Amino acid sequence: MTVTSAPARTSPRPRTALAMGTDIHRALLADDLLDRLREVARVDTTTTITTITDADPAAALRLAHAEVLFTHWGAPPLTEEALHRMPRLRAVVHAAGSVKHHVTEAVWDRGIAVSSAAAANAVPVAEFTLAAVLFAGKRVLDIARDYARARTAPGLLPYYSGHGNYRRTIGVVGASRVGRRVIELLRPFDLHVLLYDPYVDPVEARALGAEPTDLDELAARSDVVTIHAPQLPETRHMFDARRLALLKDGATLVNTARGSLVDTAALTEHLLTGRLHAVLDVTDPDVPPAESPLYTLPNVLLTPHIAGSLGNELGRMTDWAVDELDRYARGLPFAHPVGPEELTRSA
Repeated sequence: MTVTSAPARTSPRPRTALAMGTDIHRALLADDLLDRLREVARVDTTTTITTITDADPAAALRLAHAEVLFTHWGAPPLTEEALHRMPRLRAVVHAAGSVKHHVTEAVWDRGIAVSSAAAANAVPVAEFTLAAVLFAGKRVLDIARDYARARTAPGLLPYYSGHGNYRRTIGVVGASRVGRRVIELLRPFDLHVLLYDPYVDPVEARALGAEPTDLDELAARSDVVTIHAPQLPETRHMFDARRLALLKDGATLVNTARGSLVDTAALTEHLLTGRLHAVLDVTDPDVPPAESPLYTLPNVLLTPHIAGSLGNELGRMTDWAVDELDRYARGLPFAHPVGPEELTRSA
């Protein structure tokens, strides 16, 4: 179970160092957020640490005195060697989603508390998914293309007879933060929600507002399948050629999780025939080759990983992270702690 007790602190305004990509620092910290950060911590908000070495004496000094690392995309890995340069470090507050890219076993071994703004990042992903689900049921993209091609009122009879969002079945794969938020957002609509998650028992699934199923049944019954599972060895190609073949004709696959969860080559074959539709915010590889038909197929909406926090949505993650730093400064437990066991179930 994730430890939620308050991390030990040594001062009311803990010394804090920013560790993230330089460009991220400029985009992340608007003036009002800088003011909030300086209110709760002693921090140099003009510079960031992108690597942990002795090459920069000023950075090395900040790290030697840092009680908290305030991290974001581009944070350097917190290896045992790196932590050796931070003897006073007590907490890592991550103003983004996954901490897998920089938090290592050495962090847990040292007893350093970790917090993440993953729940804040889940909000725009779930909103994107809701839009994708409703547009898919209404066949909005198809009708828009027909309208643009005809330049006159298109014949809507085919859409009247086969599409719409009344009593459609939506399959949610993974009761992650995003998956749970998606189920919540779907609740006001006349939709039937299926859920597959091996860590969620049937009672909890029904309490969330979904019917529990196995993955094959979910694939076969759903009009729209939306993936919110983590990237793990056992989830690679969970939608492989066999499972994609289970999807009903005209179904839509939405992937805002990780590209590796879907066999892209097998999915492309189905998309080329027109049998399936797809909304793909992530692919494998991350950027499809220039010759990939995914860019031009009329039954595919391909976006470059924009479902997560973008533009002013970065401010939500920073706000949540500063709130966590404030809780730490007041001796309170993190509201959004991360433990080593959680990383086996998260993206």
